[in-house]
Amino acid sequence: MTSPSPFLSICFLFLILNVSHCKTLKRDVKALNEIKASLGWRVVYAWVGDDPCGDGDLPPWSGVTCSTQGDYRVVTELEVYAVSIVGAFPTAVTNLLDLTRLDLHNNKLTGPIPPQIGRLKRLRTLNLRWNKLQDAIPPEIGELKQLTHLYLSFNNFKGEIPKELASLPELRYLYLHGNRFIGRIPPELGTLQNLRHLDVGNNHLVGTLRELIRFEGSFPALRNLYLSYNKMFGVVPSELAHIPRLIYLYLDHNQFTGRIPEPFYKHPYLKEMYIEGNAFRPGVKPIGVHRVLEVSDTEFLF
Repeated sequence: MTSPSPFLSICFLFLILNVSHCKTLKRDVKALNEIKASLGWRVVYAWVGDDPCGDGDLPPWSGVTCSTQGDYRVVTELEVYAVSIVGAFPTAVTNLLDLTRLDLHNNKLTGPIPPQIGRLKRLRTLNLRWNKLQDAIPPEIGELKQLTHLYLSFNNFKGEIPKELASLPELRYLYLHGNRFIGRIPPELGTLQNLRHLDVGNNHLVGTLRELIRFEGSFPALRNLYLSYNKMFGVVPSELAHIPRLIYLYLDHNQFTGRIPEPFYKHPYLKEMYIEGNAFRPGVKPIGVHRVLEVSDTEFLF
């Protein structure tokens, strides 16, 4: 057996020797302790020891996932959800610069998302749904260039949907359902080449569908478009049926008028279109049967 290369990291050598003495980056330890101090007893009781990544005798803190980088361990995932956390969004989270996943959903967090969120350049999943967060979404969220999943549904966000979201080239899932957004949906979202699910239902959005798809080739990868329970108006343009991969279209409970263009009934993938609660002409029929969706893509139901 050849001896380990002198260029191997100390952490890797400890791994070979089955010794857990690789230290966690001090920056991450400090950040986790600040978060610990702000989250309250429901989390603190499970966060014991001096090292959030574990020290050999104690396991990593609950919800904390670490990985090795060089001679240190860094925090790459933080999942603290459904534990009734009360208080402001913990700004110290934005000091965990190696985070790829941040999941704080189903708590009672209040206040805004801090603009420092833009520091998390490696973040791929941000799940803050089912909280009491408020104010506008900071434009700095557009700096998260590796983000693929963004879940902000069921909060109290207000203002307009920031067009900076269209600066996220990897974004696949965008859920803004059940907030207090106003204004028009940024048509720039249609330029996202990987966006599969767009849910902006149950807000106070206005505007027309023609405005939404004003860019040529809009929404090339979109499967699900959820616009229900807003204040959108106008006719349904036939160009909307040119979204090539569309499977589910929710237009219900808006102020749409006119008829459903024929191309929708010839769409190769469209299975269901919900249209009730509008001002369509008599005789307009939806596509598909109104039922609970049964889909194989579990991320759609996330």
